Amino acid sequence: MVKDYDSGALKAFDFEKLMESIPELNQLDCNIDSVSFKEPIDSSNMNPSHWISIATIIEKHYERYDGFVVLHGSDTMSYTSSALSYMLENLGKPVIFTGSQLPIGDLRTDAKENLITSIQIASLYKNNKPIIQEVGLYFEYKLYRANRTTKINAEHFQAFSSLNYPPLVESGVHLKVNEDYILKEKKPKKFKAHKKMDGNVAILKLFPGLSPALFQSILNTPNLKAIVLETYGAGNAPTEDWLWQQLKTAIKNGLHVVNVTQCSGGSVLMGQYETSEQLKKLQVINGKDITTEAAITKLMYLLGNNVSAKLFKTIFETSLRGEMQ
Repeated sequence: MVKDYDSGALKAFDFEKLMESIPELNQLDCNIDSVSFKEPIDSSNMNPSHWISIATIIEKHYERYDGFVVLHGSDTMSYTSSALSYMLENLGKPVIFTGSQLPIGDLRTDAKENLITSIQIASLYKNNKPIIQEVGLYFEYKLYRANRTTKINAEHFQAFSSLNYPPLVESGVHLKVNEDYILKEKKPKKFKAHKKMDGNVAILKLFPGLSPALFQSILNTPNLKAIVLETYGAGNAPTEDWLWQQLKTAIKNGLHVVNVTQCSGGSVLMGQYETSEQLKKLQVINGKDITTEAAITKLMYLLGNNVSAKLFKTIFETSLRGEMQ
């Protein structure tokens, strides 16, 4: 967004005037083209159909360009970038998400630095190959693996964090690439964009006082296929009989239940405490150190690709794009 100084209102930035508005981009050793949606949306209105549109644009231009930068509102950026990490299979080029906390026309905007450095990172090459070959999220001097990120602050320029995985690139006087942490190149395979995401999923955060009726009503949601259960600490839940019985029935009826921690950092360790032993016995899916954003979008992706019920738990517990350890 850019500020209209006559009215004081925010309006969509005209990317046809990108180089004119940000002349510093001319110093980068790359050519830049842009694609904009006809109707810009607030990121709070983001949904899987828009993810499919973004994936389709990248697929359409994949062979022509060396890298891609996606500008996106910060509120749902971790969800979108996590989704795209699954949807873009055999990715051999950088797809960097970025945005800003302040509009690009604001006096103290963080938009210019985020955009300039994201484009610079997307154009990094070594031995005639892109250094970054995965979906990343760049914000406030750090490039993170996108599916490891969570928005942690609504006011600070450091809006995102990746508490369970180190930054891939750090921006200072020089760009420091942490090569040990980036996804290693495998034998090249044909790039593929997956365009089916199943939205019959839910997130349920446990809290003291959660009633059996509320829990049951969520599990009984029509067409619900999977749920991300945000538990306490290292994957713990109340030992109430009603909770176990409802979960047991739901899982028996085919519902996929993923255990993730409510904590910003750390991992689920089912069976470490008595309060998670029953979840382990029920064959609840172990979310390990995955973020909620990466977990819910992974469910949409696997369900959209019709992964069999027999293999679902095993595949979810396997890292597909570096989203979990």
